[in-house]
Amino acid sequence: MRVVAVIQARMGSTRLPGKILMELAGKPVLRHVIDRVKAAGVFDEVAVATTQRDIDDEAARLADIWGATVIRGDEDDVLSRYGIAAEKTNADAVMRVTADCPLIDPDVLAAIVLQFKAGSASLVTNARQRTFPRGLDAELFARTALDVMLHEAVEPSHREHVTPFLYANPHRFVIADHLGDGDNSDLRLTLDTPEDFVLLSNIFDASLNSERLGLNEVLEILNVNPHWRDINAHIEQKKA
Repeated sequence: MRVVAVIQARMGSTRLPGKILMELAGKPVLRHVIDRVKAAGVFDEVAVATTQRDIDDEAARLADIWGATVIRGDEDDVLSRYGIAAEKTNADAVMRVTADCPLIDPDVLAAIVLQFKAGSASLVTNARQRTFPRGLDAELFARTALDVMLHEAVEPSHREHVTPFLYANPHRFVIADHLGDGDNSDLRLTLDTPEDFVLLSNIFDASLNSERLGLNEVLEILNVNPHWRDINAHIEQKKA
């Protein structure tokens, strides 16, 4: 089974433009994500799926330098970008990751792949029944499920957010939840606002080794600095 990770990325974020190239611990966010996905050691290929807009030229150029296969397509029809990526990389299964998650945990990604390979689910996700912090989201779906979505998903929200069609049709697709050891779903580790950037900067700066910074160390850092949790606690996630 050929498992490919596809990182969706764009510079034109409405709440924090250019966020994927902002630097944490001296390294752009997108590179953190690419390096962490690679560090999982379970993917046959890692791709970055960005748009065809001029604003994303630099992200595409850098993603190529950083060792990712670059896919470019429609800005709003993100699902079509995943179709192009799956075709170009000959994927049997696709892991969906977003480029605004610089603390995506390689161990969590590896565990999701293991669960997917050991079962018969069309989709394994840690984003439906949440136990992980927001910012560690990952969804691994079969190529066959992607092909159905590409042909049948017509609602704009289903094309923009990639997987809602699967969740809306549970009678057709087997969906398995990947759960953590504890409930950390109240913690926000994604990058979408200036407040998020402040929290993430604090965490990266407090780490002894930001390259190997995983969820357990993040939780230890926040236990020492509990007031940091308040920095972005009021931020509401954008609705899918």
